[in-house]
Amino acid sequence: MPEQLTDSVASAAPPETPSRQRAALGRHAQRPPGPFRLAGVPILWIWAAFNVFLLLWVAMTAFRNGSEIFTDPFDLPDSLNPGNFTDAWTVGELGSSFLNSLLVVSAASATVIAVSAPAAYVLARSGRRSSGPITMLFIAGMGIPMQAVIIPIFVWMQSISSAMYDTVGWWDDRISLYLIYVASSLPFTVFLLTGFFRTLPTELEEAAALDGCSGFRTFRKVMLPLARPGIATALILVIVSLWNETLLALVLITDTSKYMLPQALLGLYGTMQYTSNWGGLFAGIVIVVLPVLAVYAWLGRRIVEGLTVGAGK
Repeated sequence: MPEQLTDSVASAAPPETPSRQRAALGRHAQRPPGPFRLAGVPILWIWAAFNVFLLLWVAMTAFRNGSEIFTDPFDLPDSLNPGNFTDAWTVGELGSSFLNSLLVVSAASATVIAVSAPAAYVLARSGRRSSGPITMLFIAGMGIPMQAVIIPIFVWMQSISSAMYDTVGWWDDRISLYLIYVASSLPFTVFLLTGFFRTLPTELEEAAALDGCSGFRTFRKVMLPLARPGIATALILVIVSLWNETLLALVLITDTSKYMLPQALLGLYGTMQYTSNWGGLFAGIVIVVLPVLAVYAWLGRRIVEGLTVGAGK
């Protein structure tokens, strides 16, 4: 009799809803923070505050003259002096270098995404035996330091330049830099987008195939819009890495009129060191850093979305 009563009560009890199940799982999942988290969070906040303070100090110093920088380095400027930016833009030739960096980095970033997206989609969805080894080759390419292959790259680019001069009669070193930027950025971008495409649902591809869509149309119309967070993440990471790249530019670009922005900043350092115009040097730093901050402010949230989509699958 008691067993029958227990069974009837259990059968009469309302079923547990999904919201209650999630709440129960949340209660079981909640754990007190460990010692590493307790120590790590304050350290991260301190590091972030230090970087923000450093950025603001560089921005304020860019409006001051040399004497104020050394006498009162942490005081607010008495007056805003935009002449430092004018000196950095003209004397340091940052204007032409800015356009060179903008042209080369934009073209290289667009080419990297245009090549990496379809390549990553094929590697993630083809299901062939060769997909795994090819992906491993891209991963291996990520581990090769640029300093180890800089001499072969220089010899290779010199050979291409000589061949183009002999056949066409013209060549631009910025094209060589563009080609190396694309080649060096492909391994990481293909690896990142391959992992992202693997998290996307296959049901949409099957539905598109039933509707008669070809593989290319399925990629262009269905999968590519779904991959926008991952593509935006890859794009902003490529832009930031190429915008700050200095070694390849120093090796491949020798004409001052074709300097990239990091090269021009190094030249500005030498010029302002002899003229003691340290405010102009800090203005040049602001000119170099500001585009990267603008791009991150515009697309920064896409990085988190692109790296966390599919994490719970």
